[in-house]
Amino acid sequence: MNLLEKEELARDKAIELEDASPEEIIRYAVETFPNITFACSFGAEDVVLVDMIQKVSPSTDIFYLDTDFHFKETYETRDRLVARYHIDFVRVSPKLTPDEQAAAHGPELWNSEPNACCNIRKVEPLTRILSQYDAWITGIRRDQAPTRANSKKVEYDTKFGLMKFNPIAGWTNEDVWKYINENNLIYNPLHDQNYPSIGCEQCTRQVMPGEDPRAGRWSGNDKTECGLHK
Repeated sequence: MNLLEKEELARDKAIELEDASPEEIIRYAVETFPNITFACSFGAEDVVLVDMIQKVSPSTDIFYLDTDFHFKETYETRDRLVARYHIDFVRVSPKLTPDEQAAAHGPELWNSEPNACCNIRKVEPLTRILSQYDAWITGIRRDQAPTRANSKKVEYDTKFGLMKFNPIAGWTNEDVWKYINENNLIYNPLHDQNYPSIGCEQCTRQVMPGEDPRAGRWSGNDKTECGLHK
């Protein structure tokens, strides 16, 4: 399938599957693109998709970007998911250790150049792992941020050059938590402490009442995305 055919397929399927359930979209994705992976950050949306994928296609690869800067609660959530589902999460690490990054770019790069830090610790590792696949699944939702408002449930990802599936793009935050509660899912306990969106510890803070749900990410500058999603 050439690039034009993939783009046409994505457009057609985005229309066809707009009203499909997340499970139906996952099933279509894994059957059409067996060489597919799911990018898991262990947030609320992603534990929902872990559960769905285990029910629909438990052999599908699931990876996470280990930036070395995650909250301990995030690593603990990973370990609890491993224990429940017996998943062998694929760990993807940056080429530089935190010490090597500090030596090459100065201390606390996340403060001086947050985009550069994200590129080193997230974007480059993601580009590397996605180069091994034909498609990927993500947990992005349209109401998470203005930059995601136009996300389709099926897209051709021009940034990374593969098909992209967003099965719960149309869900609300209430939909996510309804599924979590009804299915008694494991989730990151930081969500109960006013952390709706959880990234690296240095760049994530609690969100106060009335603030935008993503106000806790890269607080104090105009950065709203780490660069994983265009």
